[in-house]
Amino acid sequence: MSTPKTLLEATRELLNPERAHEYLKQLRWPEGIIGCPSCGGIEHYYLATQRRWKCKLCKRQFSVKVGTIFEDSKLGLDKWLLAVWLVVNCKNGVSSCEIARSLGVTQKTAWFMDHRIRKALENGTFEKLNGEVEADETFVGGKARNQHKWQRAGKGRGSQGKAAVHGMIERGGKVIATTVQDLTGPTLRGNIEKYVHPSATVYTDEFKAYELLGKKFDHHVVDHMVEYVNENVHTNSIENFWSCLKRGLKGTYISVEPFHLFRYVEEQVFRFNERKATDGQRFDLALSQIAGKRLTYKELTGKTL
Repeated sequence: MSTPKTLLEATRELLNPERAHEYLKQLRWPEGIIGCPSCGGIEHYYLATQRRWKCKLCKRQFSVKVGTIFEDSKLGLDKWLLAVWLVVNCKNGVSSCEIARSLGVTQKTAWFMDHRIRKALENGTFEKLNGEVEADETFVGGKARNQHKWQRAGKGRGSQGKAAVHGMIERGGKVIATTVQDLTGPTLRGNIEKYVHPSATVYTDEFKAYELLGKKFDHHVVDHMVEYVNENVHTNSIENFWSCLKRGLKGTYISVEPFHLFRYVEEQVFRFNERKATDGQRFDLALSQIAGKRLTYKELTGKTL
C-alpha cells in the first residue's frame, strides 16, 4: 500500500479499518514480525477476525498497536491515523474540538489523542546544530486584558506570569526549542552548549545572559535597541519560528497550560523541521516514531507525580 499524498487519498485509504491495519503493519514491520512483544517467541499465528496475533509460546495475543502511542486505546486505527495526518500537516495545528468533530469522538478523547500524538513527535536527537546558528528566547502566555482580575493581580506587566521558551536554529536548517524554568545565563548558555557544536557561529541579541558565550563560541550580537540587522548578524530566522509557534498557540489552541507547553513546542518543532517534506512524508515519519512512547491519562494530567 503506497503512502497517501493528500488528505482525500488518506481518507479513502485509511477509513477502511483493514487497510489502516495493513498500512501500519507494513510501516512497523516491513520484514515481518520479529518476535512476540511479551516473550520474544518467533512462532505465532494471525487471528484475522480480531486483527491480532497469538504467540504459540506464551499464548498471549498482541496487535499492531502494541508498544506504541495507540496501545490500550479502544479507537480503531482508521481514526488514529487520520488524527495523526491532521496534526502533522496542519501548519498552525489542529484543536481537539476540530479533531472531535472530524472523527466523531468526544473533545476529551480528542484532547488525549492529540497529546499522545505529540508524544510521538518528540525527537531526542543527539545531533548538534552547526554552521550559523541563531539563539533567542520568548515568552508564551495569555494577554493581561484577557485574564481574570485575580489572575492579573500582582503580576504587573511584561513577562510575569508567562512561560519561557528557548530556541536555537541552524540557518536554512533545523530548529531546537525547549521550555526553560528561567532565563539566567547558566540556563541559556547550558542549553546552547548542549545543542550547538563548538565550531558553530552563534548569533544572539543583546540579552545579558549571552554575554559569556564568546568564551566557547564565535559569538556575534545585534543590538535590537539600535537595529535588527547588521550585515549578517541578526536573529530573523528564530524570530520566524516564534511567529509560527505563537500563531498556533494563540490562534488554534487559545489557552495552553504551562504544564503541557513543552509538547506543543515539540509539535511545532516537528512541523517546522519537516517543512520541506510532503504531507505523506511527514505522515510516515511521524508513524515511524510511535513505538516505545507511551503516555497514560494519569501521566498526562499529572496524577502520577
